[in-house]
Amino acid sequence: MPVEPPPQRAPAPPAPGRPVVRRRPAVRRRPGRESPPWILLYHSVTDTAGRPADPYRITVSPGLLDRQLRWLRDRGLRGVAVGELLRARAAGRAAGLVGLTFDDGYADFLTGALPLLRRHDCTATVFVLPGRTGGLNSWDPRGPRRPLLTEDGIRAVAAAGMEVGSHGLLHQDLTTADPVTRERETAVSRARLAELTGRAPDGFCYPYGGVDARAVAAVRAAGYGYACALDPGPLTGRHALPRVHIGAADTPWRLSLKRALHPLRRRTLPPDETPFPGPATPFGPGNPPSPAATATPGGTR
Repeated sequence: MPVEPPPQRAPAPPAPGRPVVRRRPAVRRRPGRESPPWILLYHSVTDTAGRPADPYRITVSPGLLDRQLRWLRDRGLRGVAVGELLRARAAGRAAGLVGLTFDDGYADFLTGALPLLRRHDCTATVFVLPGRTGGLNSWDPRGPRRPLLTEDGIRAVAAAGMEVGSHGLLHQDLTTADPVTRERETAVSRARLAELTGRAPDGFCYPYGGVDARAVAAVRAAGYGYACALDPGPLTGRHALPRVHIGAADTPWRLSLKRALHPLRRRTLPPDETPFPGPATPFGPGNPPSPAATATPGGTR
């Protein structure tokens, strides 16, 4: 026989002259969800004195990077490659770790950033363009022109203990690309990096930060374990991780503000996106890119 619950007591009326305080219900995060990791986005690291204008804000001086890495260290934080960060989160060991990424694969990473990363005991993910090795950032119409890593430079980055990821083959926007181009930018770039470094990359970075459902699907199909964007909104997940841009104006005060705002501005990760499976499977006889994707467009380098 069911037992009826006891009647609920009506709340007592407020005392005369005392204001009524209405408590808001506590906001509970859904089980299995967590905020995405804090991942910083850099580009070029070189001296800015006497250089041309930097309209896209892609440049940080070595001195400023040194101060920013020291700011992390002074707060008990350490910068690491994104793959390392995600594996640590999956194992419950990510406390105090911050993701460091360098987009476009500028040649000055080896001279401007790498010595400072070593000084501060950091690692990083460098997202490179295997279809433009030794070229220039010609996709930026307003410049400034910067040389990109050569094939030997990409191998040197990997040999230095940094993570090499793909930024596409030629830095093309996947949200406006046709299916064959999307596959070239994702699958073919991954295959070429596997040939260069001996290992297929785990990570992909969306050119221009542009991401939609088709781009995410192409990255998943190419076998990447994760991908980085800028502000992916409802697509936030392991294949669309948000990042915060770091530029020449980011003083310690601004870094503190960006760190505080990160969990408030970003969507939580879906439960099935929280784990990280580990190193991605390289291309081989049983997992080749399609013939249409491997056709190299004319005029590339």
